[in-house]
Amino acid sequence: MTTSLRRTLTTPLLFLFILGDVLGAGVYVLAGQMAAEVGGAVWIPLVVALCLALLTAASYAELATKYPRAGGAAHYTNLAFGPFVGFVIGFCMLAAGIVSVGALARAFGGQYLAEFVTVPVALAAVLFLAALALLNIRGIRESLRANAVATLVEVSGLVIVVVLGAWVVLRGDGDVGRLVQVGTAEHGPLAGILAGTVLAYYSFVGFETSVNLAEETRDPRRTYPRALFGALICAGVGYALVGAAASATVPTERLAGPDGSLLDVVKIAGGVPESVFSVIALVAVANGALLTGIMSSRLAYGMARDGLLPGVLARVLPGRRTPWVAIVVTTVLSMSLALTGDVATLAATLVLLLLVVFIAVNAAVLRLRSREGEEADHFRTPAVVPVLAILSCLMLLTRIEGEVWLRGLPVLAVGVVLGLVSAARLR
Repeated sequence: MTTSLRRTLTTPLLFLFILGDVLGAGVYVLAGQMAAEVGGAVWIPLVVALCLALLTAASYAELATKYPRAGGAAHYTNLAFGPFVGFVIGFCMLAAGIVSVGALARAFGGQYLAEFVTVPVALAAVLFLAALALLNIRGIRESLRANAVATLVEVSGLVIVVVLGAWVVLRGDGDVGRLVQVGTAEHGPLAGILAGTVLAYYSFVGFETSVNLAEETRDPRRTYPRALFGALICAGVGYALVGAAASATVPTERLAGPDGSLLDVVKIAGGVPESVFSVIALVAVANGALLTGIMSSRLAYGMARDGLLPGVLARVLPGRRTPWVAIVVTTVLSMSLALTGDVATLAATLVLLLLVVFIAVNAAVLRLRSREGEEADHFRTPAVVPVLAILSCLMLLTRIEGEVWLRGLPVLAVGVVLGLVSAARLR
């Protein structure tokens, strides 16, 4: 039985959802890898990635307030270009969400968890994802209440890094000169910034998951833009400060090493137990996985309701009114991906898939504007913004490494084949 979703989300809850998803995906896991690409100036790719993310976020704000329905990018491109493109984009978005959850599950079982217990990464990932699925099935309100608490914990962790970094510099043990050191032995300054921006982009991509909650949001035409832009700007400022603190505190060679992370800031500064920060980091990673899992299940639900996926995925749990079948299926797929790959490669694969999605979404904004009779009471971005967003996505695609393309192209090919089958079936 298919029913509508319940509208329970307010501006503060949606703001915390977006902020929690963005913060849970990035610097806690990838700070060291960004340093390996750009050198000491870790803050630069973070700022560049924020600016590029805001371009596409403006297009999402227009479409989410114009068409407040679950399904997000798949629904918008289906309206603009038909079921084939809608399916391919929805498939890429769904695959990206599943890859992201798998990457975060592996991160959860990594260095931060090792501070407390030694558990095989595969076992930790599977148990972790099963627990998140149960919370997701229980209800969106319960999930977002947990997110609200977790987001505050995440923010406290970033504040700790910034404060400790400032303390190390003030006592004379830091080096602010590293903040302007751009480039490494492998990458020149410009190439390093662009390579770092690809990874930094992963730190901001959580914003696109929120459009799948527009149908569960009260007054989305007012609520969504405020929550979206507020959360992205807050996250961007926090990330830049954290990147600067980490770079000034930790020698670049150490931060860029295989075990480099924000935990090194705590170790060098002292005064804060490493176990405390590890708990904060685990909460951040878990929250990112929870929110991306919510997105994936709502996207699968929305695509099924539009006829782009099997109708069974649109089944809603009576009483709870959560898409339980979609939650179970996407969780199982994330578990399978969590058993393979490393975090950095999975993150880059996610960015590749999302760049394809973002190009289509920005194009959909321009296409749907040409239709007459559309409702005008929604957020509207200047026409040049989607164009600039498309160009920025194409630029980032040129910086994706060959190994990542080898992982991503088969996924795109499967989406195209299934899209042709789906379009033919609908005709």
